[in-house]
Amino acid sequence: MALSQDVDAISLSFSGFGVDEKSIVTILGKWKPEERKSFRKGCEFFSNDDDRHFEKWNTDHMAVLKREFSRFKNAVVMWTMHPWERDARLAKEALIKETRSYDIIIEIACTRSSEELLGARKAYHSLFDHSIEEDVASHVDGSKRNLFVALVSAYRYEGSKVNDETAKSEAKMLCKAIKNAKTQNPIENEEVVRILSTRSKLHLKAIFKHYKEMCGKTLDEDLEDGSSLEKAVQCLSSPQAYFSKVLSASLKSGADEKTKVALTRVVATRADHDMKVIKEEFQKENGVSLSQKINETTHGNYKTFLLDLIERAA
Repeated sequence: MALSQDVDAISLSFSGFGVDEKSIVTILGKWKPEERKSFRKGCEFFSNDDDRHFEKWNTDHMAVLKREFSRFKNAVVMWTMHPWERDARLAKEALIKETRSYDIIIEIACTRSSEELLGARKAYHSLFDHSIEEDVASHVDGSKRNLFVALVSAYRYEGSKVNDETAKSEAKMLCKAIKNAKTQNPIENEEVVRILSTRSKLHLKAIFKHYKEMCGKTLDEDLEDGSSLEKAVQCLSSPQAYFSKVLSASLKSGADEKTKVALTRVVATRADHDMKVIKEEFQKENGVSLSQKINETTHGNYKTFLLDLIERAA
């Protein structure tokens, strides 16, 4: 292969979601010093120091490349962790200022079973010598705090019994709270927080059904787009559809890093649970399979590992 073709192949290997390790090893391993110099001179990843006569890495590109190399490692580490530890570490990172993402707290609190959430809380104690409730209360400010603390503290009933009259009454409470949103933000309403954080998911399903009958729209349609309440309702009512949307956003061209990292998180946390349904939702919403989209968007061992995980759920 000509040097120009090698350079093009390496540039492509470096430019994406993950890196193509096979091409990098095959091409860079055979290059002599003058070929590496030609690559540096002609590649956008480098700039010339004309005073000192050498080509230096562009700092931003170097940081990006280090991050892309780390994706496979991070995916492997996350996948091999005990699920309790994985959720505890995800929650801790979600509360750190530099990597803050309250959506992850909502995901963990609203899509895990009662035993899984309790396990994450136990692991959080073990790893960080704090309770997750304590750290959420310390880091989440303002009107969101009560909801978030209530959600992570939940231990929901998971049996089959649902009191339909109670569900209907609570749907009416939610209708009233949404109608009065201009007077009081629903996230500050104690009844809204109580219902969403304590009721079983089967009971909530009945509430959401009655809500639509009473109000003409689903609850999440009536909530502010992108709000914590909307995301909590989506995770409680239709988690597979929620995760499909998160995956779709993570695989879009031009997605920022905070959005991209969700790909690893969702695949690693849902591969053993509901990935089959998530894949069906993704196909329905995007007109393309999740496997195909990952194959088109990601590179190297990172891509191979993700595909192996999602294809387990046939």
